[in-house]
Amino acid sequence: MLSKIVIQNYRTFRNFKLDFDPKMNILVGDNDAGKSTILEAIGLALTGKLHGRPLYQDLSPYIFHQDTVGEWIAALKEGRAVPPPEIIIELFLDSIPETAALKGTNNLQRVDDPGVRIRVALNPDYDMEYKEFVKEPDHVRLVPTEYYRVEWLAFSGNGVTRNSIPASSSLIDAANIHLQSGVDYHMKQILNSKLDPDDRVKLTRAYRNLRETFAEDESIVKINESLRSNPSGMSDRALTLNIDVSQKANWETGIVPHLDDLPFQFVGKGEQSALKILLALSQDGEMAHTILVEEPENHLSFPNLGKLVRKISDKCKDKQVFIATHSSYVLNKLGLAKLVLLSSAEGFHLDRLPASTQIYFKKLSGYDTLRLVLAKRSILVEGPSDELIVQRAYMDAHGGRVPAEDGIDVINVRGLSFKRFLDIASLLPENRVAVVTDNDGKDATDVKRNYNAYASSPNISVHVGEDANFKTLEPQLFKANGRTALNAVLGQNFTTDDGLLDYMKKNKTTCALAIFESTETITMPEYIKGAVNAVA
Repeated sequence: MLSKIVIQNYRTFRNFKLDFDPKMNILVGDNDAGKSTILEAIGLALTGKLHGRPLYQDLSPYIFHQDTVGEWIAALKEGRAVPPPEIIIELFLDSIPETAALKGTNNLQRVDDPGVRIRVALNPDYDMEYKEFVKEPDHVRLVPTEYYRVEWLAFSGNGVTRNSIPASSSLIDAANIHLQSGVDYHMKQILNSKLDPDDRVKLTRAYRNLRETFAEDESIVKINESLRSNPSGMSDRALTLNIDVSQKANWETGIVPHLDDLPFQFVGKGEQSALKILLALSQDGEMAHTILVEEPENHLSFPNLGKLVRKISDKCKDKQVFIATHSSYVLNKLGLAKLVLLSSAEGFHLDRLPASTQIYFKKLSGYDTLRLVLAKRSILVEGPSDELIVQRAYMDAHGGRVPAEDGIDVINVRGLSFKRFLDIASLLPENRVAVVTDNDGKDATDVKRNYNAYASSPNISVHVGEDANFKTLEPQLFKANGRTALNAVLGQNFTTDDGLLDYMKKNKTTCALAIFESTETITMPEYIKGAVNAVA
């Protein structure tokens, strides 16, 4: 198994390291955080190939970390002789007898461990050419990769090949799996498992007969007569059309699968995506120790994603799996404890979550946990009416901007899940999280006492209406604005407070939407203002 990766100056990562879970690693992060880069780097270290080609054939100045390149160019322009940028990818393996030949200290951390490294550096053979190149630094725009070489070495210092590394990987990205090869393999799997030798002989004979009768079709006979009567002048032989009946053109490549009578290429993209992932797992995953899956959720509906996740989990029980995803469902179903939140320098594991919280989100996996993980600032609310009111409060305080425009996520956690979400938030100290909750007729101090377990987390704050006589959001809004103002906002003409309050309680979301859209001035309850200020 793979134990750790260290990356220097490759794509988005300048100096990065990440320890791996031996079973499941779910990579999440903002766009361009490097999820795909990690999968790519693992495959590169194990195979020496990028996009299916040896790295030295596909070497590009754009795979270098651009800040490092910029600093190198700036130094050249200042007249400082600095070495050109290098790329280093180091993959650490478990210390077992099979990896003993890879063991050594030829790594950035100088530890005596087994592993392999890719190093992209200036080739000494081109030292003179490089010096000539940098004599005019004003003309330098990119790294001169034509003067570079790729080293693929074990930590022992010896060169390696794919066969000398006792670990293999399979990168599965449905978007880049060519349809035809997947179909061919699928057909072979079906035929090998379902057909006995006698059936295969019958199928071969039937297919040959079908092709032989092709030339006897009346329209084909007329076409061939026309071709014979109009020679091309290129050959003395007669030109006709027919189907190849040689042994190489057999039924295994001529027959294509259909799903519900539709050729596979005409089936929906979601069905194609799921099937291609499962085919690749069956084809490549049988021999691979490490499975790398790129965004399995693409094109899939919620129930079909559930089926796919279960099948991936079942097929990879004895393997080390890396999944890059934007899906909370995938994250929750496979286990929040296996989450790796990526930063520019390292990955942060959530393996300290209470077991009960992990089980909770696995069973109720539709929760938007990934939104909480990725947002630097979040406000947790109990329902859709609270969400609308909090957004309006933020807009009033910030010139009409909704929270999302400032990178703040207002998340409806359905009332009873605050503590589950706060278990996650307590492990993410850089993420500010505010809770907005009703007092339900209790003293605010008593309500906050329920969250004492998170009092030591300075990034978490709890906001409750202070007056126990106003139990929920609607009475709190009524207290802050009064009947006359709310009648105007809601387009009503209630003559009693009780009548208006009863209407608001029975039409929570309708009233909240009216308040959200209103051009009237709204006075927000203090606890709502406090939550907004806590994350602003």
